Amino acid sequence: MNKKDYYEVLGVSKDASDEEIKRAFRVLAKKYHPDVNKEPGAAEKFKEIGEAYQVLSDKTKREQYDRFGHQAFANGANGGAGFDMGDIDLDDILSSIFGGGFSGGFGGFSDAFSGFGRSNRKTRAARGEDLLMKITLTFEEAIYGCKKDIRVSVYDECDDCHGVGGHGEEKCHTCGGLGIVREEQRSLFGIMQTQKTCPTCRGTGKTFKEVCSTCHGEGRVKKNKTLSVNVPAGVSTGSQLRLSGKGGAGVNGGANGDLYLEFTVLEHKYFERQDDDIYLEVPITITDAILGCKKEIPTLDGNGYIEIKPGVQNYTKLKLKGKGVKGINSKTPGDMYVVLNIIMPTKLTKKQKDLLEELRETDLESEPEFKEFNKSLK
Repeated sequence: MNKKDYYEVLGVSKDASDEEIKRAFRVLAKKYHPDVNKEPGAAEKFKEIGEAYQVLSDKTKREQYDRFGHQAFANGANGGAGFDMGDIDLDDILSSIFGGGFSGGFGGFSDAFSGFGRSNRKTRAARGEDLLMKITLTFEEAIYGCKKDIRVSVYDECDDCHGVGGHGEEKCHTCGGLGIVREEQRSLFGIMQTQKTCPTCRGTGKTFKEVCSTCHGEGRVKKNKTLSVNVPAGVSTGSQLRLSGKGGAGVNGGANGDLYLEFTVLEHKYFERQDDDIYLEVPITITDAILGCKKEIPTLDGNGYIEIKPGVQNYTKLKLKGKGVKGINSKTPGDMYVVLNIIMPTKLTKKQKDLLEELRETDLESEPEFKEFNKSLK
């Protein structure tokens, strides 16, 4: 049987926005819901509306439908992007449209509309929470890497009940093992039947003869743990390290969360890091600057030497290639830059003053800068 155009079913144009599609579905769902509309064909119309909304509210499926029409979902057409009504979970659609008050769908819906909703849905396994811890490292620990013992407070599986929450498992007497309970409410649409998670078993469909006294039925407890962590060389402030499965314990058999470590690196007394490069300011005397010298300096690999040429200017920057940091995501290390700081003496002996006076009497103003300045005075 030929299907109607989905846009026609919802009564919207082909360029309708997501909000317009949602609004149209909201109106039609209220009008044709089997608990409200008892006319012949209402349930089938409701099913047709749900199918149209399920496609047009999904960006990918809508694009496929716009290109290929209903053939996009026929027998796995369009690259295997198949679609059938079993894929539709109108419980979730209605819950997102109408809010939590309709969690689990409208009452009586499962019977009126086979394939939509899941009246015996149990609480799903939930992944444990991810945790973030901030760790402070010294400059050396960050550069060279280190092993750190850290203490974390995290929810872990209860050892007493092995994470199930109790002892002596049995079927829940409140919901009969379904995990949900139904309630009837009067509204402007008539008597509406809703379903919600069973408050006794919390949706699991089972209870215990004896609730675990250690975790009080939660299946997990807060524990303090000490973890040994290998911090890789080259981390910097803001770097994060993910420890898979070291976060909070999962619920109902769900996977554990992850633990993220975020690093803050303390400043060094002499070195300054910029990305993978290292800067070091080296003080030199005025005579070293004038005459040149060989200067011993610290590096990340131990002490080394640099050659200072005669006549070097203040704040000259010397580059030592490959003497920087090898970052955690870098294939090669950065560079090291030595910044020369010529220190002017503030206290001189008589002999030093005499030598400087003697030096002053020589011609030291032959440099182009002096000549250009003196020329401006004439």
